[in-house]
Amino acid sequence: MRPPAPWADLPFFDDPWPAIRDRLPDDFLPGPDRVFAALEGLPPQDVRVVILGQDPYPTPGHANGLAFSVTPETALPRSLANIYREMADDLGDRPHDGDLSHWAAQGVLLLNTSLSVLPGQAGVHAKWGWDGLARQAVALAQSHRPVAFILWGAHAQKALKGMPRDVDLLIETAHPSPLSARRGFFGSRPFSRVNDWLTARDEPAIDWIGTGGLFAPSQEG
Repeated sequence: MRPPAPWADLPFFDDPWPAIRDRLPDDFLPGPDRVFAALEGLPPQDVRVVILGQDPYPTPGHANGLAFSVTPETALPRSLANIYREMADDLGDRPHDGDLSHWAAQGVLLLNTSLSVLPGQAGVHAKWGWDGLARQAVALAQSHRPVAFILWGAHAQKALKGMPRDVDLLIETAHPSPLSARRGFFGSRPFSRVNDWLTARDEPAIDWIGTGGLFAPSQEG
């Protein structure tokens, strides 16, 4: 469970990460190979969009280390099904499964505020100190370029409060959960809004659906 090299200098990895690491039980999810999946393969200079979740799915075999994402063979969780419904309304199509790794490959940071959970116990590690990592990682990404923020729900909005700058894009809506999606999430069209902002900056749009044309990471660092 080594910190990904491009992010290893974040203060989080000096404290409190060692204490968190030593407390993690053998059966934590998504497991040691996927705990930092959101940061691995996506150096801070390549982050273009930030989507912040809460914690990994607590069902074994579902979480793959990326916020809102599940393993390809997993049925869509209700929030992700609503995200795809909004995407279909916004863009006319949606991915064929719930694995969002093709978003990460294009510079979308899919980070949770807590990176570990126990089977069947959602939120159980929420107060372990994980939350500092999200703010530090986002701040490092912002030091390289303007960033688009998609913040769904009060939890994400509170966690990154004050971080979006005038040069960034901020999209704040209700959470896609079935309990709140009709309070402003549906109809918000975040995917086309992000792409309009990126293309206005002469950057490639995100291929949200996964039909090809993946973003080529920079060679910096």
